[in-house]
Amino acid sequence: MEIPVFLSCPRPFLQCQKDFIERVTRYLQSRGFRARSLGVTDYDVSEPLTAIRRLMLESNGLLTIAFRRTFISQGTGRPQSDIGETDYDLSNQWMTSTWCHIEPAMAFQIGLPILIFREKGVIADGVLERGVTGTYLPEFDLNESTVDYLQSNEWKQLIGIWEGYVRSVVDKKGHPPRLF
Repeated sequence: MEIPVFLSCPRPFLQCQKDFIERVTRYLQSRGFRARSLGVTDYDVSEPLTAIRRLMLESNGLLTIAFRRTFISQGTGRPQSDIGETDYDLSNQWMTSTWCHIEPAMAFQIGLPILIFREKGVIADGVLERGVTGTYLPEFDLNESTVDYLQSNEWKQLIGIWEGYVRSVVDKKGHPPRLF
């Protein structure tokens, strides 16, 4: 029996991103998991937040791949602040999809195990900041071999820990609630 997990990622716009997702999906399948994503494996006529919540309630964990999505060639954070906040440079940086923030936050609220991977160069803000979800946030580089990364010690150890948490959720869902 395959264990359903929610796979959150922006729609790839580069072949290397598409290849990475395909390899991650195959890896999950080889470990007995079924990656589910709204608009990819599952479809719903409800508004997106309701559809996502429904899909998450059927899932046992969330894996987010925060790909590069929007490039900021020139930008400034907190420009012209009039209350003493220091501005900062955002030039030549990438943002990911807002769904890479929303979906992990939703999974956190219902207690699912979360693992977030951030593509190199994506700004580490919001839920992508270290410590926000209580888990380590590894960064991967698609300019290097994705096969090598998925065989690295970092990938194996982090995905292994997450898998254990997900399997624990499956076990706990099978037991009735205890009143003592």
